[in-house]
Amino acid sequence: MSMRRTTKLFACALALIACGAAAAAAQEQPHTSETDEYAIELPSEVWKAVPRPDSEHRHLEFVNGVRPDGYLLVRRDVVEGGTKLQEFARAEADTKLRYKPGFVVGKDERFSGRLSGVVLNYEYTHGGKPMAGRVYYLQADGRTVYVLHFTGLRDKLQRIQNQTDAIARSFRLKQ
Repeated sequence: MSMRRTTKLFACALALIACGAAAAAAQEQPHTSETDEYAIELPSEVWKAVPRPDSEHRHLEFVNGVRPDGYLLVRRDVVEGGTKLQEFARAEADTKLRYKPGFVVGKDERFSGRLSGVVLNYEYTHGGKPMAGRVYYLQADGRTVYVLHFTGLRDKLQRIQNQTDAIARSFRLKQ
Protein backbone atom coordinates (compact mmCIF):
# COMPACT_ATOMS: atom_id res chain seq x y z
CA MET A 1 0.00 0.00 0.00
CA SER A 2 2.85 2.33 0.74
CA MET A 3 4.32 1.70 -2.71
CA ARG A 4 1.02 2.57 -4.44
CA ARG A 5 0.69 5.74 -2.39
CA THR A 6 4.25 6.74 -3.26
CA THR A 7 3.62 6.07 -6.96
CA LYS A 8 0.41 8.09 -6.93
CA LEU A 9 2.12 10.93 -5.07
CA PHE A 10 4.96 10.91 -7.59
CA ALA A 11 2.52 10.93 -10.53
CA CYS A 12 0.58 13.85 -9.00
CA ALA A 13 3.79 15.79 -8.38
CA LEU A 14 4.90 15.19 -11.96
CA ALA A 15 1.51 16.37 -13.28
CA LEU A 16 1.71 19.53 -11.15
CA ILE A 17 5.20 20.30 -12.43
CA ALA A 18 4.03 19.82 -16.03
CA CYS A 19 1.02 22.11 -15.44
CA GLY A 20 3.25 24.74 -13.82
CA ALA A 21 5.67 24.68 -16.75
CA ALA A 22 2.78 25.01 -19.22
CA ALA A 23 1.34 27.94 -17.25
CA ALA A 24 4.72 29.66 -17.12
CA ALA A 25 5.16 29.22 -20.86
CA ALA A 26 1.67 30.55 -21.52
CA GLN A 27 2.29 33.67 -19.45
CA GLU A 28 4.97 34.97 -21.77
CA GLN A 29 4.15 34.85 -25.44
CA PRO A 30 7.01 36.43 -27.36
CA HIS A 31 5.97 38.18 -30.53
CA THR A 32 8.50 39.40 -33.03
CA SER A 33 7.14 41.92 -35.49
CA GLU A 34 7.51 40.75 -39.08
CA THR A 35 7.14 44.18 -40.66
CA ASP A 36 9.22 46.46 -38.45
CA GLU A 37 12.69 46.51 -37.02
CA TYR A 38 11.78 45.70 -33.42
CA ALA A 39 10.71 42.80 -31.25
CA ILE A 40 8.49 42.82 -28.19
CA GLU A 41 7.30 40.17 -25.78
CA LEU A 42 3.61 40.07 -25.00
CA PRO A 43 2.88 38.99 -21.40
CA SER A 44 -0.10 36.71 -22.08
CA GLU A 45 -2.09 35.01 -24.80
CA VAL A 46 -4.82 37.62 -24.37
CA TRP A 47 -2.60 40.15 -26.15
CA LYS A 48 -2.91 39.70 -29.93
CA ALA A 49 -1.10 41.29 -32.84
CA VAL A 50 -3.49 42.72 -35.42
CA PRO A 51 -2.30 43.93 -38.84
CA ARG A 52 -3.14 47.56 -39.51
CA PRO A 53 -2.67 48.33 -43.19
CA ASP A 54 -2.48 51.91 -44.29
CA SER A 55 -1.49 53.46 -47.58
CA GLU A 56 2.21 53.85 -46.75
CA HIS A 57 3.18 51.21 -44.19
CA ARG A 58 2.11 47.87 -42.82
CA HIS A 59 1.95 48.43 -39.07
CA LEU A 60 0.95 46.05 -36.34
CA GLU A 61 -1.23 47.04 -33.47
CA PHE A 62 -1.67 44.96 -30.35
CA VAL A 63 -4.95 44.43 -28.50
CA ASN A 64 -5.48 43.04 -25.01
CA GLY A 65 -8.59 41.00 -25.81
CA VAL A 66 -10.71 43.96 -26.92
CA ARG A 67 -9.54 47.53 -27.56
CA PRO A 68 -11.08 49.14 -24.45
CA ASP A 69 -9.16 46.65 -22.26
CA GLY A 70 -5.82 47.71 -23.73
CA TYR A 71 -4.56 48.82 -27.11
CA LEU A 72 -0.97 49.40 -28.24
CA LEU A 73 0.34 51.14 -31.32
CA VAL A 74 4.11 51.27 -31.93
CA ARG A 75 5.70 53.85 -34.18
CA ARG A 76 9.14 55.26 -34.94
CA ASP A 77 9.85 58.99 -35.01
CA VAL A 78 12.93 60.88 -36.10
CA VAL A 79 13.75 63.93 -33.99
CA GLU A 80 16.17 66.81 -34.37
CA GLY A 81 19.63 66.10 -32.99
CA GLY A 82 19.93 67.30 -29.40
CA THR A 83 16.20 67.14 -28.69
CA LYS A 84 15.56 66.04 -25.12
CA LEU A 85 13.12 63.16 -24.82
CA GLN A 86 11.02 64.94 -22.19
CA GLU A 87 10.67 67.98 -24.45
CA PHE A 88 9.62 65.75 -27.35
CA ALA A 89 7.01 63.98 -25.17
CA ARG A 90 5.57 67.27 -23.88
CA ALA A 91 5.46 68.76 -27.38
CA GLU A 92 3.64 65.70 -28.71
CA ALA A 93 1.12 65.88 -25.85
CA ASP A 94 0.59 69.55 -26.61
CA THR A 95 0.11 69.06 -30.36
CA LYS A 96 -1.50 65.61 -30.71
CA LEU A 97 -3.18 64.69 -27.43
CA ARG A 98 -4.52 67.87 -25.86
CA TYR A 99 -7.43 68.03 -28.30
CA LYS A 100 -8.99 64.82 -26.99
CA PRO A 101 -12.22 65.49 -25.05
CA GLY A 102 -11.58 65.88 -21.31
CA PHE A 103 -7.80 65.71 -21.79
CA VAL A 104 -5.77 65.94 -18.57
CA VAL A 105 -2.03 65.44 -18.72
CA GLY A 106 -0.46 63.42 -15.93
CA LYS A 107 3.08 63.30 -14.71
CA ASP A 108 5.93 62.04 -16.79
CA GLU A 109 8.60 59.79 -15.37
CA ARG A 110 11.86 58.20 -16.38
CA PHE A 111 11.75 54.64 -17.69
CA SER A 112 14.44 51.97 -17.92
CA GLY A 113 14.33 48.84 -20.02
CA ARG A 114 16.41 47.53 -22.90
CA LEU A 115 15.96 51.08 -24.20
CA SER A 116 15.57 53.91 -21.71
CA GLY A 117 13.21 56.79 -22.01
CA VAL A 118 10.24 58.68 -20.61
CA VAL A 119 6.66 57.64 -19.82
CA LEU A 120 3.81 60.14 -20.14
CA ASN A 121 0.39 59.45 -18.61
CA TYR A 122 -2.84 61.20 -19.55
CA GLU A 123 -6.60 60.86 -19.21
CA TYR A 124 -9.45 61.75 -21.55
CA THR A 125 -13.02 60.74 -22.32
CA HIS A 126 -14.39 58.82 -25.28
CA GLY A 127 -18.12 58.37 -25.73
CA GLY A 128 -18.64 59.53 -22.14
CA LYS A 129 -16.32 56.84 -20.76
CA PRO A 130 -13.18 57.66 -18.75
CA MET A 131 -10.13 56.62 -20.78
CA ALA A 132 -6.40 56.75 -20.16
CA GLY A 133 -3.21 56.71 -22.16
CA ARG A 134 0.30 55.67 -21.21
CA VAL A 135 2.97 56.59 -23.75
CA TYR A 136 6.53 55.24 -23.60
CA TYR A 137 9.10 57.29 -25.53
CA LEU A 138 12.18 55.07 -25.95
CA GLN A 139 15.43 56.50 -27.26
CA ALA A 140 17.11 54.21 -29.82
CA ASP A 141 19.86 56.69 -30.76
CA GLY A 142 20.41 60.45 -30.88
CA ARG A 143 17.71 60.96 -33.53
CA THR A 144 15.42 57.91 -33.34
CA VAL A 145 12.58 57.53 -30.83
CA TYR A 146 10.20 54.59 -30.62
CA VAL A 147 6.78 55.46 -29.25
CA LEU A 148 4.71 52.75 -27.56
CA HIS A 149 1.26 54.28 -27.12
CA PHE A 150 -1.15 52.35 -24.88
CA THR A 151 -4.79 53.38 -24.49
CA GLY A 152 -7.82 51.85 -22.81
CA LEU A 153 -10.53 52.36 -20.23
CA ARG A 154 -8.95 54.21 -17.31
CA ASP A 155 -9.53 51.52 -14.67
CA LYS A 156 -8.48 48.68 -17.02
CA LEU A 157 -5.29 50.43 -18.14
CA GLN A 158 -4.34 51.13 -14.52
CA ARG A 159 -4.84 47.43 -13.69
CA ILE A 160 -2.53 46.27 -16.49
CA GLN A 161 0.21 48.85 -15.93
CA ASN A 162 2.58 46.06 -14.89
CA GLN A 163 1.94 44.46 -18.31
CA THR A 164 2.49 47.71 -20.22
CA ASP A 165 5.74 48.23 -18.30
CA ALA A 166 6.84 44.65 -19.08
CA ILE A 167 6.06 45.08 -22.77
CA ALA A 168 8.03 48.35 -22.91
CA ARG A 169 10.95 46.77 -21.00
CA SER A 170 11.05 43.89 -23.49
CA PHE A 171 11.13 46.22 -26.53
CA ARG A 172 14.33 45.69 -28.46
CA LEU A 173 15.66 46.50 -31.90
CA LYS A 174 16.38 43.67 -34.28
CA GLN A 175 20.03 43.19 -35.10
